[in-house]
Amino acid sequence: MNISDTSVISPVSADAKAPGTFTVQATDGPARLGELHTAHGVVRTPAFMPVGTVGTVKSLCPQDLKDAGSQIILGNTYHLYLRPGDELVARRGGLHKFMGWDGPILTDSGGYQVFSLSELRKLKPDGVEFRSHLDGSKHFFTPEKVLDIQRNLGSDIMMVLDECVPYGADHAYTEKSLELTHAWAARSRENHEPGRNGQMVFGIVQGGFFKDLRAISAEAICSMGFEGHAIGGLSVGESTPEMYDLMAHTAPLLPAEKPRYLMGVGKPLDILEGIGNGIDMFDCVLPTRNARNGTLYTSQGQVNIKRVEYREDDTPLDPECTCYTCRTFSKAYLCHLFRAQELLSYRLNTIHNVHFFLELTRGAREAIAQGRFAAYKSHFQEVFAPRTTP
Repeated sequence: MNISDTSVISPVSADAKAPGTFTVQATDGPARLGELHTAHGVVRTPAFMPVGTVGTVKSLCPQDLKDAGSQIILGNTYHLYLRPGDELVARRGGLHKFMGWDGPILTDSGGYQVFSLSELRKLKPDGVEFRSHLDGSKHFFTPEKVLDIQRNLGSDIMMVLDECVPYGADHAYTEKSLELTHAWAARSRENHEPGRNGQMVFGIVQGGFFKDLRAISAEAICSMGFEGHAIGGLSVGESTPEMYDLMAHTAPLLPAEKPRYLMGVGKPLDILEGIGNGIDMFDCVLPTRNARNGTLYTSQGQVNIKRVEYREDDTPLDPECTCYTCRTFSKAYLCHLFRAQELLSYRLNTIHNVHFFLELTRGAREAIAQGRFAAYKSHFQEVFAPRTTP
């Protein structure tokens, strides 16, 4: 049931551009500097979206995200549907009001989560039947229902239901999967006319690791009139060279006048590779998950904060970083918190990692504007080059 047509989306001011308006302001090779207008503000691209799966970026509050420079965050349809429920969220005024975040929100369709439940789901022409990982209850997602859920959540950007094929799937299976993905995308487009409630819908290009199928998918999806396009099905177990090859092949197939989103790919060098191929938007759980595991990203490379060498290190985690963690605490203290399993460790580490990823894309925007993106990317390739032990 969709109960959000009273609109949980804030009205756009008279002088603002319509949600879905995307402009490319500068280029540096394929890399693009752009602006995407939404009902909750402008997203300057390239942009990284911290992942707030169940209505929270783990351990952070909305003010932490704003302080770190976050423009837009991501929520997950599957998880929010199961708990607390999209209709409950709609009755609370939508996800923005419910979680206290007044910036743009993108919600993915939940398709990746459903299809990862290989033992708990059954694929059908009309949608996918699955059992909740929480209590085993049975549910059925159709392309229409997935958008209804996202409308209830009040998402600024909604993603269509698609099938993400596993790495290693053969050509025949992947081709058959595309027929379903494209049919679902067409139903999604029919279910939500452009501009409704100020909410955008992005289509997703699939095709596994076959370039001919990627081209077929891009042509089909991009002909449906979506407000933006995503590249799905990468970072699913392939090697880095394979991922980069498919990324470079697929990105130029997407319309230049609309935003391009690379789903679920988020190592620093992967993001820069994507930007260098003309991709505008990124998300990944890596910075938050690794923060909780003690792996931190700095201007000098990765730091494993639990290592004994940091127990008496009074220097900041990253002397070039301006986040609250680096301005206030030493490596010794962060090492102590992690070893003691204190909850503050998760918070301080996450503040830093999220800030680093947001600064990485902010710096990329600046570099593109100044025509020096290649040098910017090269710098980080040196910083994050694999270390060899003598």
